[in-house]
Amino acid sequence: MKFIFNKICIASDHAGYRLKEVIKDYLIKNNISVIDLGPENKESVDYPDFARKVSFRVKTKKSDVGILICGSGTGMAISANKIKGIRAAVCYNMPSTRLSRQHNNANIISLGSRLIKKNDALKMVTTFLKTEFEKGRHLRRVKKI
Repeated sequence: MKFIFNKICIASDHAGYRLKEVIKDYLIKNNISVIDLGPENKESVDYPDFARKVSFRVKTKKSDVGILICGSGTGMAISANKIKGIRAAVCYNMPSTRLSRQHNNANIISLGSRLIKKNDALKMVTTFLKTEFEKGRHLRRVKKI
């Protein structure tokens, strides 16, 4: 499987912990370098702390893109998008995932573990990691963000 991104970081909150582990294992099996920024178990944590870790790693180019998982995906995306240069997209199906990369050059995918099935999440992560930014008229718009 050919991805356009090679250095991935991932984090979740307690609600997204199980899905984070599934996605991490999937990436490792596909020879993708993945940095797990936590948490290390299902105990209750605050999602903004983990969104910040991933966002700063992506912002400083230590990772190409990030993956965030919480119950809905929304809290993580809101938190991540507070960091300048981060474009975190809540993705909930294949078209939303593809368009987040093609039109918005999203550098973080945010998933809702309570809203999407495991196999769908894996397909969305694959799509996110394979989809190129189309640039053109979209570049002008992304620069305005």
